[in-house]
Amino acid sequence: MTVGTGAPDLVELESHRRQLTGYCYRMLGSASEAEDAVQETLLRAWRNAARFEGRSTVRSWLYRIATNVCLDMGRSVQRRARPMEMGPSSPPVESFLGPMLPEATWITPVADDTVVPEHADPAEVAVVRDSIRLAFVTALQHLPPRQRAALILCEVLRWQAAEAAELLSTSVPAVNSALQRARATLASLPEERRADTIDVDNVELLARYVDAFERYDVERLVMLLHDDAVQQMPPFAMWLRGADDIVRWMVEPGPSGCRGSKLVPTVANGCPAFGQYRRDPAGGHAPWALVVLEISDGRIGGISSFLDTERLFPLFGLPPHVPV
Repeated sequence: MTVGTGAPDLVELESHRRQLTGYCYRMLGSASEAEDAVQETLLRAWRNAARFEGRSTVRSWLYRIATNVCLDMGRSVQRRARPMEMGPSSPPVESFLGPMLPEATWITPVADDTVVPEHADPAEVAVVRDSIRLAFVTALQHLPPRQRAALILCEVLRWQAAEAAELLSTSVPAVNSALQRARATLASLPEERRADTIDVDNVELLARYVDAFERYDVERLVMLLHDDAVQQMPPFAMWLRGADDIVRWMVEPGPSGCRGSKLVPTVANGCPAFGQYRRDPAGGHAPWALVVLEISDGRIGGISSFLDTERLFPLFGLPPHVPV
């Protein structure tokens, strides 16, 4: 392909991949859909590179394409959510588990190393991680798509309203109005659905969690949880509230299939996470769940166990099997 003078080449286009992935993930609430959206964005950009005239920056041009791709994709899917958006908490009783719901129902996790810019300074990394928390990404899904785009562009990526207006083919007053409505919607959400400040550096707590979980010492585990901690287990709509109910779920009805699990560390949505592997009758340990922990004030306040390991583990570079 012959590229016109001043047109971006493949290296320049690829240099925007992580930032675009973060943008598309916040728009769509799904790591796999975000990856598809970025692939389509870069493909469209490359096909049209010869016609790029430099009237805007390459960044603005790519975000305009990505926004259109996300808006097109958003028309064909329902709003993604977490189990706590689906209904009240349940007692830790297996009969409340219910059926497995389709993947498109849920907000799904994203690997930090696919969205955090390389060579970013610590302050920038902290901002990116705060803006991909599960609660924040879920809250964004309550907004109409164009409001969502305006909020992400102006309040997450810190674009000027004029830049966002140009990208969205609208006026600055329209962008400011969209931002005002978006903020009001987010402020009206129940407190448990808002994004809280989450601790990042908890090496000692995580070591205690891994040790207690792998030994299945529920008495030690309950001491690591906030009293009002929450556990969710997509693709099931059931969710639990309270440390006592969470540990009861771990042991009733017994014996638990999670006893003897191994945990492999990773990072998801700006939080510590683990690939959980249960004992495999054929030997070693087989994938069971991607577990994301939300930590505040020195204790665990949220445990999100995503059971779609076939889809998720490759995205996080987790092994397909763990030996004994």
